[in-house]
Amino acid sequence: MEKKKRKMLNSFTILFIITIVMAILTWIIPAGAYDLDKAGNFIQGTYHAVKQSPQGLWNVFCAPILGFLGTEGFNGSQATTGAVQVSLFIMVIGGFLGIVNETGAIDAGIASMIKNNKNNVSKLIWALMLVFALGGSTYGMAEETMAFYPLLIPLMVGVGMDALVAVGVVLIGSALGCLASTVNPFATGVASDAAGISMADGMGLRLIFFVVTYVLGAWYVSSYAKKVQADNTQSYIYDHMEADREKFKVSEDTPDMTGKQKVVIWMFGLTFLVMILGLIPWTVLNKNFTFFENTHAALLNTPFLGALIGKSSLALGNWYMIEITMLFFLMSIVVGMFYGIEEERFIDVFIAGVKDLLSVALICAVARGIQVIMNDGQITATVLHWGEQGLKGFSAGVFTVLTYLFYIPMSFLIPSTSGLAAATMGIMAPLGQFADVPKELVVTAYQAACGVVNLITPTSGVVMGALAIAGIEISTWWKFTTKLVAMLVVISLVLLVGAAMI
Repeated sequence: MEKKKRKMLNSFTILFIITIVMAILTWIIPAGAYDLDKAGNFIQGTYHAVKQSPQGLWNVFCAPILGFLGTEGFNGSQATTGAVQVSLFIMVIGGFLGIVNETGAIDAGIASMIKNNKNNVSKLIWALMLVFALGGSTYGMAEETMAFYPLLIPLMVGVGMDALVAVGVVLIGSALGCLASTVNPFATGVASDAAGISMADGMGLRLIFFVVTYVLGAWYVSSYAKKVQADNTQSYIYDHMEADREKFKVSEDTPDMTGKQKVVIWMFGLTFLVMILGLIPWTVLNKNFTFFENTHAALLNTPFLGALIGKSSLALGNWYMIEITMLFFLMSIVVGMFYGIEEERFIDVFIAGVKDLLSVALICAVARGIQVIMNDGQITATVLHWGEQGLKGFSAGVFTVLTYLFYIPMSFLIPSTSGLAAATMGIMAPLGQFADVPKELVVTAYQAACGVVNLITPTSGVVMGALAIAGIEISTWWKFTTKLVAMLVVISLVLLVGAAMI
């Protein structure tokens, strides 16, 4: 008798179970809080016990809603950044891709890439992962990667691989870049500032981290890709590879691109280029690089043109979710008008594209609800305080290892790298000095731990959103990344301890 295959839990179900577990912990872990500064960051040495705030069924079911809106919790706790901006960005991307797909330009472009790269996919994987790793390392590329999955999945499936390869290229590539965070202002910048050091301090070690982890990650993904391409039964998602081929099918018989489609592809690429230029904080990385600021100011000061552009517009380098969402919405209209898509058809296609990514947008809200429960239950500060007390009095090597291990659960509790840095680095960096551990090494230990956790944590809307687009369960992703995560932890500890002992 054939053994019945055990069905995996849906990602939404797993996230809701975690929300319930966190609610239960608010009944067990003592509630505590730190005093906050004007920016909302914890003030070192101000931890104090507060009245227990156990979370009940009402709180559990309201958590995803509050997580989506980003409103203050029921007990007045510090508000969680809402998922609404990320969710809206994802939905608008769906509409944008729907419009571009309507022109046939993407199908033609992917078909061409399939023809040209069938025997050269390994190099393509290494090149693409380097691009995403650089994005993660320089400006913390994360939510912005959502736009790339619908493009790479059909490409990888079309050359005989599976959707896991595409997710691995983007998610692992960008996550490893964030792990090293050479000049990432949202991780390195915030952490260095909180520690009272320059962002340049520790750059050498972070560059070593970048090279070593990128090579490991690219080798890991390309090795898996080769195995799957040679034998589909080696795939972790072999049971629905055939369905994926139909779902993400791009015919190799697609005609060559027309002149109009080539222009659409250029518009498509330009949109992503502008997004990247808009997100990189140029003046933070180099105070003397003010080209975009000066150009923007000159345009706004030009009579009529400034008013036409809009005085509330921001220079490239100061953009975030609202601005890049606006960009994709604008370019949807530009592409539609250029290609001659009729108004009624444009609306239908755009809404259909939004619908395609609606589940991805919703999963971000459910993931963010976990933070709402922890904030309302006031247990995050207590866990941080326990770590603060437990790390005192160790040698340099032991302190470095324990700091890295401490930041693993903390990265789960506070998925935002900048939020975690602001909350903890003012405490952890001074503690390291008592163990003769340089502040920049504490910053690097924090980054390395955050990077590996944010690769697999179900509390991350980026991870859950990417898997939702590909139709992959979180349990399958954990199975795929287990060996890689183990190797990353070992390599990180070796590099950190080595640096501490020098």
